[in-house]
Amino acid sequence: MSLVNPKLTESFKKLEEIAREHRLLIALGGSVALTLWIVRDFLRWRSFGTGGTPPTVRGYLRIRKFWFFRFFKRDDLRDASPLSTEGPTYLDKPIPRREGGRPKLTHWIMPQRQMPDSITPKAHERLLQLMSFFATNHSTILSHAPSKTEGGTGPAIYADPSLPTLNPASAKIGYEMAHVHPAENSLHVYLSPRDAREVVEKEWGERFPLGAIAPASWVMVYAPRNEDEVDLVERIVRAAVGWNTGVRI
Repeated sequence: MSLVNPKLTESFKKLEEIAREHRLLIALGGSVALTLWIVRDFLRWRSFGTGGTPPTVRGYLRIRKFWFFRFFKRDDLRDASPLSTEGPTYLDKPIPRREGGRPKLTHWIMPQRQMPDSITPKAHERLLQLMSFFATNHSTILSHAPSKTEGGTGPAIYADPSLPTLNPASAKIGYEMAHVHPAENSLHVYLSPRDAREVVEKEWGERFPLGAIAPASWVMVYAPRNEDEVDLVERIVRAAVGWNTGVRI
């Protein structure tokens, strides 16, 4: 006795015939779906501010190549161990662990961004004025301008390159020490390795994905959600000023 149901066999044969007859339509449908996904992803990528990459199709494809490189490298950017425990610290005191854990990040290599989170209106206003606040109150050592590392899409502060106390390492990133991403309120900050390690360990940030183009302690700081967290971000930026200028403020 055959264990194969003749009706089931006949049904599979009909499905195979349908697939052969419509394979072109199936292939076209898959191509259209993939094209629509790529177009949507490109537009979303551009809306987050492209991290200094030209906001073009060529720029998008370049970032996608970096994504494949990172995929096979398997480097966990939330692992603080590559950052030194030695050297100076400019944080005024240890920072607390971030409540609620880490936010979800977007899937692009650049821009390095998190998914937007809620933030109180007053905290948001303070955050967007933070770079101007530092530059205005410490104008002898800092200047305020659009971020060069972000292609001019966010406010940043820079160290005065003529400072006698300037950290020579600051030149590695054009004397830029911090900037805000207006699209979702996270930041990039250039800290001492020891301070960067604490920020990552306390789940307030993570390492930058492309170490070849930025110092190891150039870290992403997650977006604050309220005024208390803006206070903490302000302390982190203050530590970056100390590391880059040699002046504790």
